[in-house]
Amino acid sequence: MKPQMSQRIQFSLAYMLVAVLVLSLLQSWLLAPRTVELPMSKFLELLRSDKIEKVSLTERELRGLARQGALPAQPATSGDRLRQLLGSDDDLRVFTVTRIPGIDEQWLVAELEKHRVEFAGRVETTFWRDLLFGWVIPLAVMIGIWMFVMRRFGGGPTQALSFGRSKHKIYDRKELKTTFGDVAGVDEAKAELIEIVDFLRNPKKYQRLGGRIPKGVLLVGQPGTGKTLLARAVAGEADVPFFTLSGSEFVEMFVGVGASRVRDLFEQAKDKAPCIIFIDELDAIGKSRAGVTGFDGGHDEREQTLNQLLAEMDGFDSSRGDNLMAATNRPEVLDQALLRPGRFDRQVVVDKPDVRGREAILRLHARAVVLASSVDLAVIAARTPGFAGADLANIVNEAALLAARKEKVAVEMADFEEAIDRVVAGLEKRSRVLSDKERDIVAHHEMGHALVAASIAQADPVHKVTIIPRGVAALGMTYQLPTEDRFLMTRSELEDRIAVLLGGRVAEELVYGEVSTGAHNDLERATEFASLMVTKYGMSERLGLATYGGRMPLFLKGTGTPWNGEREYSDETARAIDEEVRAILERTRDRVLGILTTKKAVLVAGAAELKRTETLEGERLRRVLAGEGMETSA
Repeated sequence: MKPQMSQRIQFSLAYMLVAVLVLSLLQSWLLAPRTVELPMSKFLELLRSDKIEKVSLTERELRGLARQGALPAQPATSGDRLRQLLGSDDDLRVFTVTRIPGIDEQWLVAELEKHRVEFAGRVETTFWRDLLFGWVIPLAVMIGIWMFVMRRFGGGPTQALSFGRSKHKIYDRKELKTTFGDVAGVDEAKAELIEIVDFLRNPKKYQRLGGRIPKGVLLVGQPGTGKTLLARAVAGEADVPFFTLSGSEFVEMFVGVGASRVRDLFEQAKDKAPCIIFIDELDAIGKSRAGVTGFDGGHDEREQTLNQLLAEMDGFDSSRGDNLMAATNRPEVLDQALLRPGRFDRQVVVDKPDVRGREAILRLHARAVVLASSVDLAVIAARTPGFAGADLANIVNEAALLAARKEKVAVEMADFEEAIDRVVAGLEKRSRVLSDKERDIVAHHEMGHALVAASIAQADPVHKVTIIPRGVAALGMTYQLPTEDRFLMTRSELEDRIAVLLGGRVAEELVYGEVSTGAHNDLERATEFASLMVTKYGMSERLGLATYGGRMPLFLKGTGTPWNGEREYSDETARAIDEEVRAILERTRDRVLGILTTKKAVLVAGAAELKRTETLEGERLRRVLAGEGMETSA
């Protein structure tokens, strides 16, 4: 019999026993005759009036039966009505009298004999009462509290005694319909995983030559790149059961629970072979154990869980078709024992998509969306460099919601533009009212960015300029549209990026003779680019090819242990770095000032047009930046 079925039977029997006990107690209470408490004086009065039939004597009380109609009338209760419905005698004849301490026993017996009352002695016992109130009721209360707590924190009473059972979800062949057709933009990762699918479908093809499938496949990538979707697609393509759970579900407060859950997971997977086990966020249990040597501190429960996982992977027989897949976005913190051959043999990098991959992802998510003929997904893909698959899916959904809110019949290009702006910069803050002077400063600032970008050769083309506030602190935005994805950048290209970032600050200085606080983010990014050029990219003739910065000691590399070591260069070198960074920024600032001084008339006219329309894009923006219809002055 399966463990889950046997537990259901056990708890069903327990529920039945409790119900029978409660019904028995209720029946005995309802069918018991109603008793009237009499004072000793009233009892003696009834006794001397010959209205007592029977009396039972104990050390504490007298319990007897009076003649019919002798006892005083009592108000009816709900229990009396239930007794009447059940056929119980509703005549009040049973009474009890509390004995007075020190009463003469012989005198009471003499009185009973005188009035010819049948009497007898009874040894008082409290066994059943003690059992009920001392054991049954407290035990029932404890069981009720225990079941309530387990239902709230343990997922139900059937899991109260099964902390060590795995909390995985399993999808069988009928439920799992995700295939590689539902995944786009990660062609290299899919090509790596096709071999896993082929082995699960045709294991004899590989076993014939002595080959074996990798025991473990680790999917490495940033959040939102589609690691979980790829794992589901592998199981869907191979048509095998899919066990999935998060690494955090192994770790509990009690030491040893996680290890027990790992054992239970692999035991259940053996019964379902061939299958795929997928552990998401592996770093929750797979962090490096080097911390116990004194650098990071230890965690007994997590380490025992990791040790059990390593042991199960050593005994994992992939020849049956079982395969372990895991995902993480922090591979640098994983324990080296997990990554050695024989455990996670293969690492598949799931990177962010390029422009063609982004277009494919957009087409995939746009299949269920009604698109207008003006929508160009290639332009949207070009506008979203660095976006992951989840970000692109969010953009498509946001655009559909915006179009529905405006009661459109199809999603238009403007809806996608607005959705991208929402994701990149946040919601519009039209309630944020700027003064005329602030709007004027913001307009010249953004036009300075746009003019510099349009005037240098290696800058990305300007797509849109707006002074509508967005997000927390953005009072305006200048959007550039990359023509292609870049993986390498030259020194001149980096300097051009710094020039575009400084365009807004220099424009304020040129027009107003002073600067505002609006350029703080531009200055941070420009300084970061300049610092990287000097310390990491070897683009400073004065400092040469060396890189500078605190480097992690060799014995800590690969352990996942954080290192906040001090710099490895002298004060003179630090001073030289500061001077080189400042020189790059000053040299670029002079270059930008020359460009904007030459085109000051275009800057002023473009700022005026931007204040009037709040947003410039497309052909209108091109004409403004080209200075068409106006005379430029040197």
